Amino acid sequence: MGLYDFTFYDLIERNAICFKEKDAWFDADDHRTLTFSQYKDRVDQLAGGLQGAGIKKGDRIGILGKNCLEYFLLYGAAAALGAILLPINWRLSAEEVCSNLNDCQPTVVFVGKEYQDLIQGIKEKLASVEIYYNLGSEGGEFLAFDSLTDTRPELVLEDISTDDGFVIMHTAAMAGRPRGALLSHGNVLCANIHFDAIFDLTSQDVHLSLLPLFHVSGLFMATMSFHAGVLNVNMSKFDAAKAVQLIEDKHVTMLFTFSPILGSIIESQEKTGKKIRTLRLAAGLETPETIEKYQELTGGTFYCMYGQTETSCIITFCAYNDRPGSAGQMLPLTVVRLMDDNDQPVSVGKVGEITLKGPMVFKGYWNLPEDNAYTFRGGWHHTGDLGRFDEDGFLWYAGRKPEKDLIKPGGENVYPVEVEKVILEHPSIEKTVVIGVPDPKWKEGIKAVCQLKEGESLDPQELIDFVGSRIARFKKPQYVEFISEFPLLESGLPDRNKVKELYGK
Repeated sequence: MGLYDFTFYDLIERNAICFKEKDAWFDADDHRTLTFSQYKDRVDQLAGGLQGAGIKKGDRIGILGKNCLEYFLLYGAAAALGAILLPINWRLSAEEVCSNLNDCQPTVVFVGKEYQDLIQGIKEKLASVEIYYNLGSEGGEFLAFDSLTDTRPELVLEDISTDDGFVIMHTAAMAGRPRGALLSHGNVLCANIHFDAIFDLTSQDVHLSLLPLFHVSGLFMATMSFHAGVLNVNMSKFDAAKAVQLIEDKHVTMLFTFSPILGSIIESQEKTGKKIRTLRLAAGLETPETIEKYQELTGGTFYCMYGQTETSCIITFCAYNDRPGSAGQMLPLTVVRLMDDNDQPVSVGKVGEITLKGPMVFKGYWNLPEDNAYTFRGGWHHTGDLGRFDEDGFLWYAGRKPEKDLIKPGGENVYPVEVEKVILEHPSIEKTVVIGVPDPKWKEGIKAVCQLKEGESLDPQELIDFVGSRIARFKKPQYVEFISEFPLLESGLPDRNKVKELYGK
């Protein structure tokens, strides 16, 4: 570790001194609590055990399971070893889980009890994995998690730099293949400092950690809370009534939300009469109606923002009331430039591709040099998203470039081509175009516009179930519309823009 380096493990050491006996983590399921000092001790034990099991710098550690204390300990242990965490979305199908694991070839995988049957079914396809452990205290079919800490082996710290990889998060399957975005220690720490500053956090705040730790927003909200000496109150799975109870009992002050999370919390509060006025800030993606209702009910502030996994979560932000409808202004250590199709800057008020540079930009896609060269062309990270700046420097999101046609139901990323590929496997389907449409619950829903083969008939629900049985269920269409023929381009392919115009309402 160089004189000028700082890693997530350095933060753990620092906080064990600064916030020694203050609570760092509370598990709502089993009521386990760790102080900042105890967290470091547990991390050191776990890292020593992993080191004794042969895990070294640069090795990948796979995780498939719900949020729990052991999950967050693994982030700390990986930081101590210079290993790279590979969290897997537990909503994926077995085939998708297998694909993501094989993409990054972890040496070891930790598996929550409810996903062990899934892993058992694909173990023969996971050639890189040498050993499996249970994730969590509930046990299971694999080696006990505590077996790594029972012997208390001595930890030999690795030489790790700020720029070294820390976590790989897979993005949605663009062109049919998920891409692993590699984030460094520096990416995480820079995001932490930005969050802590814009939210004006103190060690007296309390974070309700309700988003999965495999999701960039879930991870960064947890790490930025840890950075500021904030208590993380962990939920393994979101439940509105339980969330409201935790907000009242633990005096929760902040959370991150994707529609319909905040709306369901408000609805539960209105039914129970629980006190949630301590919730001074919420951030994320929500409908204006829900945002305004939250602010009226609590007197708190809602923060709007724009970002992606590849930008270490957010790059622009503002309080909702500062400029309703916008995605906010640039973070202090980020430069955002809007580019035309020739990678030339566009003028104020004009729509261009959102590009940026700065310490928030990820290290690149795992083992995809051609994708990285294209994404980072000209020395700027190209997001594939479109936006415009107003005269005051507020960013207004304007959709996605055709090459990155993306749908975001409830904060998840879904590429239409992945869903279309599955739909076309159905024997009754001739052609399909999948588009995003407004949805009252998820903000953006998935709609499949389909043309049946001659003489075929199909119930929409049957097609929805067919897709849900083959890929993650959050990727299945909520809406299906059958049409007699598609508007076509000169190439003979369906005209996506025309399909959106005709059927995207």
